[in-house]
Amino acid sequence: MAHRPAARVRMAGLLAGLALAGCGGDDPPDCEVAAGTGPVMPATGLCRQLSSYRLFADLAAQTADPALVPFDVAVPLFADYTVKQRWLYLPPGGTAAWRDVDAFELPVGAMLVKSFAYLDDRRAPTGGRRLLETRVLVRQVGGWKAGAYVYRDDGRDADLAPTGDVLDATWIHDDGAARSNRYVVPDPNQCLNCHGEHMARMAPLGLKARHLNRPALDGTGDQLQRWIDAGLLTGAPDPTTWPRDPAIDDAGASLDDRARAWLDVSCAHCHNGTGAARTVGLDLSVGQLNREALGVCKAPVAGGAATGGRRYDIVPGQPDQSILVFRLESTDAELRMPALGRNLVDADGVALVRAWIAAMPGSCP
Repeated sequence: MAHRPAARVRMAGLLAGLALAGCGGDDPPDCEVAAGTGPVMPATGLCRQLSSYRLFADLAAQTADPALVPFDVAVPLFADYTVKQRWLYLPPGGTAAWRDVDAFELPVGAMLVKSFAYLDDRRAPTGGRRLLETRVLVRQVGGWKAGAYVYRDDGRDADLAPTGDVLDATWIHDDGAARSNRYVVPDPNQCLNCHGEHMARMAPLGLKARHLNRPALDGTGDQLQRWIDAGLLTGAPDPTTWPRDPAIDDAGASLDDRARAWLDVSCAHCHNGTGAARTVGLDLSVGQLNREALGVCKAPVAGGAATGGRRYDIVPGQPDQSILVFRLESTDAELRMPALGRNLVDADGVALVRAWIAAMPGSCP
């Protein structure tokens, strides 16, 4: 399943690569890393090759260096049916500092690493897969910097995609049917569009207490407690006060809690009081309690095609008349929400939102 980047994106990446190559060496001049073993990152800038960070003992097998801490989140952000692996790296002696709502504070030298792949057959999760990209978020003195690295055909290294990329991919879906997608690797501006959750300041998104409060990946114990016990996380309050996102299929959680958690993860990085979409007045943060701010019987700021002929963002009891559902179900690049990170529709997530609105009491004028 070799990929064929779109011609326009391929040419832009080639020109950017030639510009870097003119500096000489395998990496740009500002990618100066210390000699030795174990994870390392440059003081400034990004390296051209993923291997330069020494994050993996085996890139093709995704065998991470022992210094990387694997983790998962309760409600993963949908990314066109890819599977993901996540790791946290803290520099020697560094710790994460607890925050009740926002992402944990990480020290200079910390890195967040996330790999994306398509399973050959989603019905066989331990079978073959095609690596697509690994994204790194590095905490340098000047702040956070993000880079996306696209894997070579042999998977033994990945190259920085300074202008993004488009990868043609196919797989066997849950129902046994063949599916395909033109998977989009983000450029730096698109990374900032999502990770600039508060006033366009680049920062982690997934490293929040409510997202991480879940069982450890090996199934033994609680993930956050394991971090505390290992000395990786400081400042945590009493565990009984920790917020928690329920998984969307958690039968023990209410429909409201499950839908709000999904909307928080999927939409609130932009739709919050200081996010990129703050001017539209729709706040899908999990802590938002005002029904109108949440979209209930709220008229959109702008009309036109983006409303699909509907009057309100959310109409209680009527998902088909709700703009929110219309945009979640759209695959039109000008209409879909989230606007970035997907071409396809998250069928399970949309079904959850539909059920949530259908069960919502009240009516609109």
